[in-house]
Amino acid sequence: MLRQILKGTGVALVTPFNTDKSIDFAALENLIDIQIAGGVDYLVTLGTTGESVVLSDDEKVAVFNCTVNKVNGRVPIVIGIGGNNTSEVIKSFAKFDLTKVEAILSVTPYYNKPPQEGLYQHYVAVADAAPKPILLYNVPGRTGVNMKAATTLRLAAHPNIAGIKEAGPEMAQTIDILKDRPSDFLVVSGDDEIVMAQIACGMDGVISVAANAFPKPFSDMIGYCMAGDFSMAKRLNDMMVEGYSYMYEENNPGGVKAFLFEQGVIKNEFRLPLVPVSAGLQKKIHDYLQKYFA
Repeated sequence: MLRQILKGTGVALVTPFNTDKSIDFAALENLIDIQIAGGVDYLVTLGTTGESVVLSDDEKVAVFNCTVNKVNGRVPIVIGIGGNNTSEVIKSFAKFDLTKVEAILSVTPYYNKPPQEGLYQHYVAVADAAPKPILLYNVPGRTGVNMKAATTLRLAAHPNIAGIKEAGPEMAQTIDILKDRPSDFLVVSGDDEIVMAQIACGMDGVISVAANAFPKPFSDMIGYCMAGDFSMAKRLNDMMVEGYSYMYEENNPGGVKAFLFEQGVIKNEFRLPLVPVSAGLQKKIHDYLQKYFA
């Protein structure tokens, strides 16, 4: 079941760009190899961190195919397919060959701010049509709507809804989900900064932004958490805490791309409306990496 397959560290992959704003597929392939060598448990393609909203449909398919081919079965893959138009989300499934995907991560509808019943009906329609299990994705800081624990638990009864990436505003909401979830329902964090505490409460791992830049120490830290060794986990987490703050200080994926640029993995390129982080923050990131990872 997915709760076993997708436990531990998942990575929300960035999409590297060239200076002409085309997709840098060579850098993407290198990034994938770095993640797998670092010990991460699975990869997430075409998520928010991957700037999927500024990719054309053809580019999304190309990024997805590149990822599947490069991974070549070495780790599980999750694909992000979501949106605020339910019928269009359902149509999008047919654009991808999903045979080698474990699950579809689907964000709550954004901008139109549906009520809880609207969220429920949206996900039921999506899950009924999906060729793979659905992972709910609650991230109210981006979407403008919070899916409450009661709605998540109601959806957990659907046979094709296998779990949730929970990035809600309160630990109490997370605890309510964990307390009453079905035994096979996956619950992973969407917040690198508090994932240690969330795993202590019973979460199954994380879909991480930070792991792009710190695959081995981050996945080791999550591994210690999953094994109940929070003392060892804290040693690693303490080293990365300052880095987390820089990653999210101005925007995501601006921060993590700045780290990867400093590490020589990708170019520091974006498509508007995103832009690189400020020179001041870039220097903080440079100095931090020199201090801890040189």
